[in-house]
Amino acid sequence: MTINGIIEIVFYCLIVLLLIKPLGLYMAKVFNKESTLLDPIFCPIEKIIYKLCSVNSREEQNWIKYTQALILFNFIGVVFLYIILRFQNLLPFNPCKCSAIPADLAFNIATSFASNTNWQTYAPEGIISYFTEMLGFTVQNFVSAGVGIAVVIAFTRAFAREQTENIGNFWVDLTRSILWILLPLSFILAMVFIFEGVPQNLNSPTQIITLEGKSQTILQGPVASRESIKELGTNGGGFFNANSAHPYENPTPFTNFLQLIAIFLIGAALTNTFGRMVKDERQGWVLFSAMAVLFLIGVIITYYFESIGNPLLKDLNINGNMEGKEVRFGLVDSILYAVVTTAASCGAVNSMHDSFQPIAGMIPLINIMLGEIIVGGVGVGLSGMFLFAIIGVFIAGLMVGRTPEYIGKKIETKEIKMSVLAVLILPLCVHCFTALACVTPFGVKGVLNSGPHGFTEIIYAFSSASGNNGSAFGGLNVNTFFYNLTTGLAMLVGRFLIIIPTLAIAGSLVRKKIVPPSNGTLPTTDLTFVFYLILVIITVGGLVYFPALSLGPIVEHFLMINGKAF
Repeated sequence: MTINGIIEIVFYCLIVLLLIKPLGLYMAKVFNKESTLLDPIFCPIEKIIYKLCSVNSREEQNWIKYTQALILFNFIGVVFLYIILRFQNLLPFNPCKCSAIPADLAFNIATSFASNTNWQTYAPEGIISYFTEMLGFTVQNFVSAGVGIAVVIAFTRAFAREQTENIGNFWVDLTRSILWILLPLSFILAMVFIFEGVPQNLNSPTQIITLEGKSQTILQGPVASRESIKELGTNGGGFFNANSAHPYENPTPFTNFLQLIAIFLIGAALTNTFGRMVKDERQGWVLFSAMAVLFLIGVIITYYFESIGNPLLKDLNINGNMEGKEVRFGLVDSILYAVVTTAASCGAVNSMHDSFQPIAGMIPLINIMLGEIIVGGVGVGLSGMFLFAIIGVFIAGLMVGRTPEYIGKKIETKEIKMSVLAVLILPLCVHCFTALACVTPFGVKGVLNSGPHGFTEIIYAFSSASGNNGSAFGGLNVNTFFYNLTTGLAMLVGRFLIIIPTLAIAGSLVRKKIVPPSNGTLPTTDLTFVFYLILVIITVGGLVYFPALSLGPIVEHFLMINGKAF
């Protein structure tokens, strides 16, 4: 660990912190339908969209209708993208003459992008047409991110409102998320990327002769527009197989830093939006503080173990572990990117997580396993933090004999049942699919490494899919019928079977009266609650995942320091 590395991490955190309040205020105005500078541009477009789609923007929905609209919209998105993939050879903007995608892979890709996972079991360049990239992938990047924002806004209204049935209008929330937030931010970021050298064109691949006299094909395409929403929408799927290690996706240290900012930007700012909408900004800062502490713990652990390097290579006097790192950016930017992208459910990578030291590689895995509540995917990460907060106040209330209330709403049996159900769905999905892969020839066939490292490759894959992260540990051939099917199902389960009970909780809370705090109310705006919330998250995560982690990175670490490698 170096002083320069620590300064860079601190500087990154300060920039994110400075951007939270202004963007949080702006998003609160957008969803409260207060006046913003962009209203003259987007209000007319919004009205046209509602008219074309026959949406009554004044009519609100209860949680059941809100959920039905969300599920229907995403189902249509999966089918639409699946059709594009299956027939992309017949569609325009296909200079590489890409063929139709096989059925199992098309299913996996369609569920991946519709669920905001962007898990990629294939090398995009050469098999994905520009038409599919633009109308299929980029569109889904926007709408899947918009769905996530809509969920957290609906949940926020459940605390802000009282004694009503309605939590908002899904179509309005989705439209406003895209028009007022995702589109303007993505446009600005894409322009910066283009200025920095990221391609944005429809050109055919360029054939060149290298210095060695060999022929090389250089692919181009609409990269900048995809790259901007990939980071801002915490999507993560790359235009190129190397993702953000590719110089066309991430050409300079400046673009690398901008990508790190963009990944955290909206998710972190939504905590402030939440505080403003419930009329108590302290509530938002408490949730962000819990996220920040967990994030910094992960960064410090990862940085430390990557800095000391592999003990088996100590005689070579190597300073840190540079295997699998992007040499243009170095150790610090690589480990920071790994922790940020898994803490935010993004999945973009600029280094190979498979090459990290066992404990360092375990941190991105834990970030995903916790439900990626440390900032998380846009919207969905914060709603996951709500679930832990509800469980936390309920347990604390029982322990100290105080009324289990959160932001003025009594926490009762239904909310706890739904919260526990939502929290347990992810580990259940991860463990069941991992167990299936470990005991079937189809699952173990694609594993590159033996022993605990091979096990980590498998469980990381299903954690990434179930947690809707999309990053790959590497070393596992997942472009097979078995993995395309199982990870596709895991992505659907991890996305929608968590959203449904989350919205059910919102539907229950919004009907309740807001109770003023009393002497018997557990305070939820102080550092004590931050500490307690972190303790609940770590305890739940440890109890559920510790046995599996013991079989993978933990035992690999102890074997490594005793001279055994895999």
